[in-house]
Amino acid sequence: MKVFVTGGSGLVGSTLIDMLLARGDAVLAVDNFATGRRDNLTPHPNLRLVEDSIADRPVVDALVGDFHPDVVIHTAASYKDPDDWHTDALTNCVGTANVARACKDHKVDRLIYFQTALCYGTKPHERPITLSHPIEPANSSYAISKTAGEHYIQYSGVDWVTFRLANIVGPRNVSGPLPIFFDRLSRGKRCFVTEARRDFVFVRDLARTVVRAADGAGHGTYHFSSGRDVAIKELYDAVFEMA
Repeated sequence: MKVFVTGGSGLVGSTLIDMLLARGDAVLAVDNFATGRRDNLTPHPNLRLVEDSIADRPVVDALVGDFHPDVVIHTAASYKDPDDWHTDALTNCVGTANVARACKDHKVDRLIYFQTALCYGTKPHERPITLSHPIEPANSSYAISKTAGEHYIQYSGVDWVTFRLANIVGPRNVSGPLPIFFDRLSRGKRCFVTEARRDFVFVRDLARTVVRAADGAGHGTYHFSSGRDVAIKELYDAVFEMA
């Protein structure tokens, strides 16, 4: 199978690419390296990695049009700076619109997208949250832009799957409480620890499920979570013992 992966050098993208290459798929990846790491991907004869931005429509159209992928897995996202509304909108909204349009124009069989659970707001009306919960993303630039991107995916007319995600963790993770606590503690800095609780899932568990979706399993919107929450204080204590 031929698979185009956006954000290919990030946590989710690189983990997926490792699995796809291991089973013999041909992979084209694009990344602007704003948050992804080059060393997350090992050179491979079935892998081509392009450094560029999905916000550039001609670039996306040419990559999809020349490669003719069977499936596009769209992991690229802007999330680094909560005050950088411009980059969030450019990558998560415009970039996703470019990806969805290229998939439509070049008749890609399936498009897979990743949405944030923050699309339901910071104070959900039900627990556990169901797929019928109202969409209320006006809590962050990230949530607003990712929700707009999801709408473009649904609007494209391409066969699609969206995963609305809990917090993803893994050995290549560069965001979230675990790497932040470790970085600050290892440099002797103080940490701010909230009373919040979060649901965490392991990146390889997500990647295995996404590969199944790439092979045709399922359609539409799904939640991906462990169904259990962990106190941020517990994570801090665990990192403190190891740092």
